[in-house]
Amino acid sequence: MQRAPRVVVADGLDSEGLRRLEVEADVAVYAGLDEPPLVVALADADAVIVRSRSQLTAHVLTSAPRLRVAARAGVGTDNIDVDAATRRGILVLNTPESSTTSAAEHTMAMLLALARRIPRAHASVARGEWTREAFVGTELQAKTLGVVGLGKIGAEVARRAQAFGMHVRAHDPYVSQDWADRLGIDLMAFDEVLGSSDIVTLHVPLTARTRHLLGAAQIRRMKPGALLVNCARGGLVDEAALLDALNDGHIGGAALDVFEQEPPASPALVQHPRVVVTPHLGASTEEAQRSVAVDVAEQVLAALRGHPVRGAVNAPALVDEAWQRLEPFLTLARYLGALGQQLADGQVEAVELLYAGEVAGEEPAPLTASFLIGLFTGIADQPVNMINAPALARGRGLAVGETRRAASLDFQSLLAATVRTSHGPLHLAGTLFGRREPRITQIGEYRLDLIPAEQMLFVWNSDRPGMIGRVGTLLGAHSVNIANMHVGRITPGGVALMVLTLDSGIPEAALRDLARTDGVTGLKTVRLE
Repeated sequence: MQRAPRVVVADGLDSEGLRRLEVEADVAVYAGLDEPPLVVALADADAVIVRSRSQLTAHVLTSAPRLRVAARAGVGTDNIDVDAATRRGILVLNTPESSTTSAAEHTMAMLLALARRIPRAHASVARGEWTREAFVGTELQAKTLGVVGLGKIGAEVARRAQAFGMHVRAHDPYVSQDWADRLGIDLMAFDEVLGSSDIVTLHVPLTARTRHLLGAAQIRRMKPGALLVNCARGGLVDEAALLDALNDGHIGGAALDVFEQEPPASPALVQHPRVVVTPHLGASTEEAQRSVAVDVAEQVLAALRGHPVRGAVNAPALVDEAWQRLEPFLTLARYLGALGQQLADGQVEAVELLYAGEVAGEEPAPLTASFLIGLFTGIADQPVNMINAPALARGRGLAVGETRRAASLDFQSLLAATVRTSHGPLHLAGTLFGRREPRITQIGEYRLDLIPAEQMLFVWNSDRPGMIGRVGTLLGAHSVNIANMHVGRITPGGVALMVLTLDSGIPEAALRDLARTDGVTGLKTVRLE
């Protein structure tokens, strides 16, 4: 008799999900495991399901010889070493869509509670008071809602807001205008959304680039008296700056479900009379918890049967030999996508990818997916991976094309990308040095030999003597250390591109001084993760 697959549920699961698993599998349930007992529990496991507590490290995965599936009952996979799983042929799953409705509904609940001052009115009545005049609220009808991040949750919030008669505008450079038009949403630049919206709601992930997305300067760009809703991620808002803006009346109120530190560290913010708070409840509904449990159970069972699953995070079909051959190209493709995200201006409408030379003989799908990972990471409202990246592009109305060419005029292998936006095309290209080290060879019309780095500063400047020294001296005055410098130009005396790789991030004061420097015509900071 064939052995039933063994599934370890490391962090507990809703009973409905457990019932689904028990129909086909031998299920062991734990309430959270540290590494040593987790290694023991997985010794004969075919699949493991975790939430956020148990850590599936490389050591844990290597110690589980039978393991075929590792699943996260939720969105993030930060507690799973996806690369280690991929190298061992372990399929990694998650359930990114199970809490979309709950998160969107909680956002609307928080918005309504804030606009109608419900929590404080309730507290007043509970104290035996009846002071209606103290709790005059604001209607949503005909107000303008600014949605920052138009992924699945942001789009669902927009639909619900429209049902309340609100005008919706959004900022998301990676949503096509056609798709936004179908939703009846006006796409705008970030500052335009902030300056023209009565209410701003955030629906973006927290990354190094989005931390303090709403800092002091951005909060001051919001309309006087505007409301802010953040049910996305703690850290998107500078809480000290928000408190200052609440105290001086620039911000009319805030509804916060998430905080930089949880539980929140600032009683002055959470106790402010114009603030509504909840303890990270966006996905905390019975339906969402049941949906997550059922979704992850069904996907795990399908994967154990060898069937395709929609929540796959990695690409286990890449065996060690193929992975080693493709890995440097995948890294290069991801870097090109990240450069496209951070250097392109306007709404992205289409992406065209070219694989030339030896790399053209490889299967293009993983390379294209890796480029899209770089393009979408940090702006999508869910983790972006090899499996879901093409679907994210389709869902945002972005056309993605691929061309393969047997030879490259200049390199053994060449990866090139054209990111077409409402402001025109941005051309990018790269190759490998010594078959392992990525090099960026083209940015726009500029030819370079750029070694990509985590922190980079792009400076467009007049091609004249002294510019390099001027920029270097200014950065030195701000204690910014330059690791390398790369310069490209199209014609002598025209506009040159200076790319500086830095040992650390660059302070805002340094950027302001550079922007005022004679001869500097443009600046952009880029971070590669």
